[in-house]
Amino acid sequence: MIGVFDSGHGGLTVLQALTRHLPRQRFLYLGDHGHAPYGNREPEEIYRLTVAAVERLFGQGCRLVVLACNTAAATGLRRLQQTWLPQHFPDRRVIGVLVPMVEAITGVPWMADIRTGRHRGEPRTVAIFATRHTVRTGAFVEEIGKRAPEITVVQQACPVLVTLIERAAPEAVLRRAVRRYSALLMRQLQGVPPDAVILGCTHYPLVADLFAEALPPGVEVLSQPDITARSLKAYLQRHPEFDTAGGDEAPPEFFTTGDAARVSTLATRFYGRPALFRAIGAEALAGVR
Repeated sequence: MIGVFDSGHGGLTVLQALTRHLPRQRFLYLGDHGHAPYGNREPEEIYRLTVAAVERLFGQGCRLVVLACNTAAATGLRRLQQTWLPQHFPDRRVIGVLVPMVEAITGVPWMADIRTGRHRGEPRTVAIFATRHTVRTGAFVEEIGKRAPEITVVQQACPVLVTLIERAAPEAVLRRAVRRYSALLMRQLQGVPPDAVILGCTHYPLVADLFAEALPPGVEVLSQPDITARSLKAYLQRHPEFDTAGGDEAPPEFFTTGDAARVSTLATRFYGRPALFRAIGAEALAGVR
């Protein structure tokens, strides 16, 4: 079984893509709705909650976990991979949604030895739309810069967009918000369009069409869920020991630390079809190593 973790609903857009690209894999989704939103918490607390969630998924039989949460991945993925996993679960793996985007933009594998340097490509400009917390971590800027210093990365925080999406705001309201953030980005760039845009929050695929509409023609808007799904498919081909595919399509299992009935009602918008959550209680993530 492959675990998929997010602080709330956003990761369901990633899970939807995973099940579409890998219909015979067995997935277990855990949403930490009881502690959401993570963006309002301190980095160390985000890291502790992420570790606790991963440990919970390992306990449910998952040997591979996908952090389908940009906040969690930006805050602690590398630390988790380099220190916590080798010490506690050396035979298991954790990957995140930030990694495939960095690889897609730079063409350099996450685990490559970047100290040896690499041939520089053509200068490009990539824009990141993300939450305030993800922007504040600078994770996209740092990881892209390590691998492809010729790429200029410009970030634009979208402070209320997640709230508007979760409240099912009318399309006109969402359109105004997206246009505003796109205009702020273009002001940073002095009117020169970026070559590509990363929607660095798993909620944003629900308004990807509004971003494409608001940005200048020809700007590529990269789909984080689809890129993550293709990356996982390639990862499983390289590491068949984590492949859980069976003969038939297997529906995912859904767990939440929040109100299961309420979460199940809201989940359909993000997952694209009904998702019945079971509650595990927020206290289940309290015991962190």
